Amino acid sequence: MLHISPDSLVLLPAFAKIVCEPGWRWARREKPMANFDLFYVWNGEGEVEVNGTHYEVGPGSCFLFRPGDYTSATHNPQKPLVLSYIHFGVNEPVDSVPQRYRQLTDTVDFEYMLSRYVRLFLVQTFAAEEEGRLILKQLMIHLLREDRQLPVERKASNQLTEAIHEVANFVRQNPGIAHRVEDLAMRAQLSPRYFSMKFKELIGMSVQTYMIRTRIERAQHLLMHAGMNVTEVADALGYRDIFFFSRQFKQYTGRSPSEIR
Repeated sequence: MLHISPDSLVLLPAFAKIVCEPGWRWARREKPMANFDLFYVWNGEGEVEVNGTHYEVGPGSCFLFRPGDYTSATHNPQKPLVLSYIHFGVNEPVDSVPQRYRQLTDTVDFEYMLSRYVRLFLVQTFAAEEEGRLILKQLMIHLLREDRQLPVERKASNQLTEAIHEVANFVRQNPGIAHRVEDLAMRAQLSPRYFSMKFKELIGMSVQTYMIRTRIERAQHLLMHAGMNVTEVADALGYRDIFFFSRQFKQYTGRSPSEIR
């Protein structure tokens, strides 16, 4: 999928990020998969079966199911799966296809693109389909790059990046905490100065900018889907001044919190 045009990607209506109910299971269908399905696990524990092969899955587990695949899945009701899936087709010959399964360790950019894809269509963004195709192509490039990275290179690079990405995920999962750079650096077992430098190099933005962005993204989700008003969202995310929250929100999104809600 490296050389295909984004215009050849056929976006299908089956896509979501969901928290699976305790009794959830994905039963094996009589007919095989009719299209491609990007399937990613954010959290939880479970098992996925593809064409008779079983995979234990958890955070970072990523599948690209192909047309003709037979699939099924179950999960641990005490640790339900949180997952994203995107169904799509391709209307031109495909020169290379990412592997069916991998365990991602560098998840920040990948998870951001998954979230962005879903948000485009939830809020009926202008030119959503055009941007959606570009994001889907980026996701495929990310997986192909992961496939082609040599094991030795991956091991060497991960010695530092795993610590940085673990901290980035920790910040994303806890947007309401007033994180201090010193505490985050200690979590990564790095000096604050070196941590800040490597964080910006690997994540693409400063620690402070990343903390604000994750907080604003969480605020958008709560305003649109949790039934919370602006004051409740600001309080949940640690803002003591609702006017400062509104100003920062508009600075990053271009709209006020009340407009989003």
